[in-house]
Amino acid sequence: MMNNPLLDFADLPLFDRIQPEHVAPAVDVLLAGAEEALQTVTAPDFPADWIEISKVLDVASERFSRAWGAVGHLNAVADTPALRAAYNEAMPRVTEFWTRLGSDERLYAKYKAIDTGRLNPEQRQAHKNAVRNFVLGGAELQGEAKQRFAVIQERQAELSQKFSENALDATDAFAYYAQPDELEGVPQDVIGAARAAAEAEGKPGYKLTLKMPCYLPVMQFARSSALRERLYRAYVTRASELGDPAFDNTALINEILALRQEEARLLGYPNFGELSVVPKMADSADQVTRFLRDLAVKAGPYGARDLADLRSFASEHLGLRDPQPWDWSYIGEKLKEARYAFSEQEVKQYFTAPKVMAGLFKIVETLFEVSIRRDSAPVWHPTVEFYRIERGGAKVGQFYLDPSARAGKRGGAWMDDVRARWLRPDDGVLQTPVAQLVCNFAAGVDGKPPLLTHDDVTTLFHEFGHGLHHMLTQVNERDVSGISGVEWDAVELPSQFMENFCWEWDVLRHMTAHVDTGEPLPRALFDKMTAAKNFQSGLQTLRQIEFSLFDMLLHTSYDAANAQSGDVLALLAQVRAEVAVMPSPPFSRTPNTFSHIFSGGYAAGYYSYKWAEVLSADAYAAFEESVGADGEPNIETGRKYRQAILEAGGSRPAMESFKAFRGREPQLDALLRHQGMAEPQPA
Repeated sequence: MMNNPLLDFADLPLFDRIQPEHVAPAVDVLLAGAEEALQTVTAPDFPADWIEISKVLDVASERFSRAWGAVGHLNAVADTPALRAAYNEAMPRVTEFWTRLGSDERLYAKYKAIDTGRLNPEQRQAHKNAVRNFVLGGAELQGEAKQRFAVIQERQAELSQKFSENALDATDAFAYYAQPDELEGVPQDVIGAARAAAEAEGKPGYKLTLKMPCYLPVMQFARSSALRERLYRAYVTRASELGDPAFDNTALINEILALRQEEARLLGYPNFGELSVVPKMADSADQVTRFLRDLAVKAGPYGARDLADLRSFASEHLGLRDPQPWDWSYIGEKLKEARYAFSEQEVKQYFTAPKVMAGLFKIVETLFEVSIRRDSAPVWHPTVEFYRIERGGAKVGQFYLDPSARAGKRGGAWMDDVRARWLRPDDGVLQTPVAQLVCNFAAGVDGKPPLLTHDDVTTLFHEFGHGLHHMLTQVNERDVSGISGVEWDAVELPSQFMENFCWEWDVLRHMTAHVDTGEPLPRALFDKMTAAKNFQSGLQTLRQIEFSLFDMLLHTSYDAANAQSGDVLALLAQVRAEVAVMPSPPFSRTPNTFSHIFSGGYAAGYYSYKWAEVLSADAYAAFEESVGADGEPNIETGRKYRQAILEAGGSRPAMESFKAFRGREPQLDALLRHQGMAEPQPA
C-alpha cells in the first residue's frame, strides 16, 4: 500500500506515477483515516479546543483533500477512460464524507463551544466561517431533511461531473478535415498545426477542431463563410440535443437546477441565489440583479454603437448586407484592421511564450519584491513547467504551469491549489503553498516557440494573479490563507488586477520579441493596440452581463422543479431581449456548455467577474495615480497592495482588505474609464 503515490505526502504530488488503479485503494485508506479522526474529535470527552481539533481532524482531512485534489486535477488535464472511471467510482464516497463532515451535529456543537476569546484574529475568522459553513452544510437539519440534503449533494456532484465530461467529449469529438482552398485568410501557424494534426492521424487535409487555439482564429480570419458556419454551428450546439445525444446536457441542467432549488429551501432560503450570496460580499440576490441591470443601462448605448459600426462596415466594405452569427468575429477583426491598421495576427508574432513568461516574471518580481526560479517536480505532461517563488532567499510558494491545449484536457484557463500555506498544528512545520496554473494555448509549430495572442497574454496574467493571491499569503491558518475563505465575488480582484499590466508599454516592451527577427514590439504597433483597447467593449460588457443575469435569474426566479424542456432557453431569450443588442440564433445552446455555473462553482456567482472588475479597476487606479516619471510602477504602492490584499488572503472580509489598501470603499468610475465608457453616452 505504501507504494501508492497518492499516499506519499513527503512533499509534492507524484503526478508522474499516479495511475487509475491507485485511486480506490488511496481513497479507502484516507477515508478511513479521516473517519477515525472525525469520531475522535466528536467524542464527548474530546476538548472543544481549536488547536486540538485541528491536530487530529484537519491534518487527516487535509491529506484526504490533497490526494483527491491530485486525482481531480489529472481528471481535468489528462483525462483517460480508465482515470475517468476510477474518479467517478470513488466520487460518491468522497462526496458523502465531505457532506457528512460539513453537517455533523456533534462537530458543529464542538465548534460552537470553542472559546473564541482565546483565538488569534486569523483563527477567529476561520472559526466564524466554519460555523457559517456548518449551517449552510445542513448541520441544523434533522431526520429526513438531513438525509435528503446528503442525497442532493451526492447527486449534484455526479451531475456536475457528467456535465463537464459531456462538454469535453462533445468538443473533442468534432473534427473537420478542410481542403487548402477553404483556409484562405487563416493564419499560417494555425494552418501548420491543422496539417500536422491531420498527418498525425494519417489523414489528408487539415484537421480543424473546436479547441480555442483553432476555433477562434478560423472564426476571425477564414474568408470562407461556409467554413465559419460549419465550425460555428458545431460549437454553439455542443453537448445539446442538436448534436450527439450521448453528450446532451439538457436533462442534466434541469435536474441540477431543481436540486439546487430544493437544497436552498431545505436550508430555509427562498431560492438558490439567496443561499449563494450568504458567504459573498453582495448582500442579496436582488442587490446583484440591480447591479447588473444598472451596468447594462450604462453599457447599452455603447453596445448599440458597436453593433451599428459592425453592420455599417460589413455592408460597405465586405458586401455583407445581412450578417449571420458566424460572421461577427470576422467582421470585427476586419473592422479593427481597417480602423486601427493592425491585426491580431501581426501582434501575435511578437508574443512568443518564453519571452512573455520572462516579462510576466519581471513585473511580478519588481512589483512584489520576490524572485521566481525554475524548480523541479514530478509532472503530468512533458510540457508542464515548475517554478518556485522566493523572498529574501526563502521559499514562499511554488507553482506548476501547464500552458498548452491538447486532447483530454478541459478547455479554458484556471488556477487550482495543490496545498495551502499552513502552520501545521501536528508538527509545527510551516507548509508553503503550491498552485497549478492551467491555460489552453496553441503549441509551437515548425520548431518555433508557441505564439500567444494578446488575449492569451491577458489570460496568463489573470491566472497568475490568482496564483499570487494563493502563494504570497502570510496567513498561517489554512482555511483563511491565500484564496481560502475569500468571498467568491472578491476572489477575481487579484486576477483582473494583473490584466491591467498587459496594457502598459513599460511592461509589454520587456515581454515581446518577434518570432523571426527577435525585434521587440514597435511602439507604433502598441499605440494602435491601445487605441483599439476598448474596441467593442460595450458589446463585450453586455455579453458578460447577459451571462451573469441569466445565471442569477436561473437560480432565483426560474422554477426548475416544474420546468419543461426548453424553458431554460426561453429564460435566456428573455434575458437577451432585456440586455443584449446583438441577435443570437435560435439553434444556439449556450447553457449546455456553461461549465462555470453547472460544473465550475460559479452557480449564482458568475456576476463575480463584473463585481470584482469594479474592485480591480479601482485598485489599479492607485498604481496609475502613483506611477513614476519613467513610467515604472511605484514599488511602495506594490508593497501596500501585496500586504493589504495578497498577504491578508481570507483572514478578514474583502472589503476590509480593500479599504486597507485604498483608504475607502470601491468606486465604479475607474472601471467605466478603463473600458472607455466614461465619456458622455453616444446618441
